[in-house]
Amino acid sequence: MRRWGRADQAVRIGRRSAVVLVLASVAGLMMFVWPLLVRVEPQSMQHGPDAPFIFIGILPVLIAVVLAELSEGGMDSKALAMLGVLSAVNAALRPLGAGVAGIETVFFVLVLAGRVFGAGFGFVLGCTSLFASALLTAGVGPWLPFQMMCSAWIGMGAGLLPRKVTGKAEIAMLVGYGIVVAYLFGFLMNLWFWPFITGAEVPYHEGHLSYVAGAPVLENLHRFAVFTLLTSTAGWDTGRAITNTVAILVVGPAVLATLRRASRKASYGALPTFSQRRAGREAPTSVVD
Repeated sequence: MRRWGRADQAVRIGRRSAVVLVLASVAGLMMFVWPLLVRVEPQSMQHGPDAPFIFIGILPVLIAVVLAELSEGGMDSKALAMLGVLSAVNAALRPLGAGVAGIETVFFVLVLAGRVFGAGFGFVLGCTSLFASALLTAGVGPWLPFQMMCSAWIGMGAGLLPRKVTGKAEIAMLVGYGIVVAYLFGFLMNLWFWPFITGAEVPYHEGHLSYVAGAPVLENLHRFAVFTLLTSTAGWDTGRAITNTVAILVVGPAVLATLRRASRKASYGALPTFSQRRAGREAPTSVVD
């Protein structure tokens, strides 16, 4: 069974899990952009009624990813234990930033863990981290399923970055990735509610920037891009990008070394072999390659 990723990754992507991740990402993207493709009327509820159904839809996706990896041998009890530990660490770190001025202390761990343990692990960690932190900080609301999906993409994308980059170049690459995903996260999290608000007006811009039902997609996207640029890009998103940059530069090398040491000691993906100890006799001895 072909699997993509290094042998020391906690979750190596196999054919079944790759298909699940692609389908999950396409479905997740559709839950953000569907208002742009059909005619919807702005309302004050902002996904309130359908958020529970979206959340119920995300849970089977996580189960499908885990089951696909278990069946392909890409995830074992050690990987599940690491997933639980890092989810708890992220849940504990998030209240330290509390989202004030865009300071988010959860995403740099996703980037570093996805880098070390692989795209499949990063996808699941993104969902479980945001869910656990929402329970801890009373942040459960209609926005939670969308935050979970965005965080899953952040962790998955980190696992898909080029593997041959090492040393200072690797840190620079992760910093650049952390900046990009900080702005993408803000862009998508604005998109989840923007089509459902009315009378969106911002300073220094004449006229409203609200979604117009039935208007061409490009026209609505232009309004949304201006809305995002004027309301969050220079503030919250930039704060998030700065937080990711500082955290990865300061603690990134140490955290990467720690996670990789834990990955080597756990021997993710190692298979037992048998060596011949004496002439004419084979002694079944488990040897980690």
